[in-house]
Amino acid sequence: MSYKTHLPNIISVFRIAGSIGLLFYDVTEWPFWVLYALCGISDMVDGWLARKLHAETDAGAIWDSVADIVFVACCAIRLLPVLEIPAWLWIWAGAIVIIKMVNQISALFVFKRFCFPHTLANKLTGLLLFLAVPAVFCTVTPISIVAAIATFAAVQEGHFIRTKQVF
Repeated sequence: MSYKTHLPNIISVFRIAGSIGLLFYDVTEWPFWVLYALCGISDMVDGWLARKLHAETDAGAIWDSVADIVFVACCAIRLLPVLEIPAWLWIWAGAIVIIKMVNQISALFVFKRFCFPHTLANKLTGLLLFLAVPAVFCTVTPISIVAAIATFAAVQEGHFIRTKQVF
């Protein structure tokens, strides 16, 4: 196997490291936003590169999903304390998290393992969330739109898992 086969996974691992690096910077410092941009762009690049190099693997999909989770968690740790988010949006986000958790419990019963479908709706949610986060400092409207799409994506993901349409 050549390095090209592993390149998408290497990018995912670097995204995990970059995401953890976000924890060391304040959101008002430029290194935070440079790392944020690099992590977001790498999320788009690794999947595209895996398809282009014919290097798509189950392990790569898991690395990508783990990197996504770490990125979102690290961003949340740094951004949530400084953002003024209305209670209704917190409740909505909590509902999405609960749906995603139910999806994973369902995947454990259906497939005997976790399942992170890379649906178009999930990809769109990730892209829009990446783009909307900086705008949250001005208005919650972009995040509300992302929450609506994320809700659809979570419900669709659950449907795909429970009807065994994901593998």
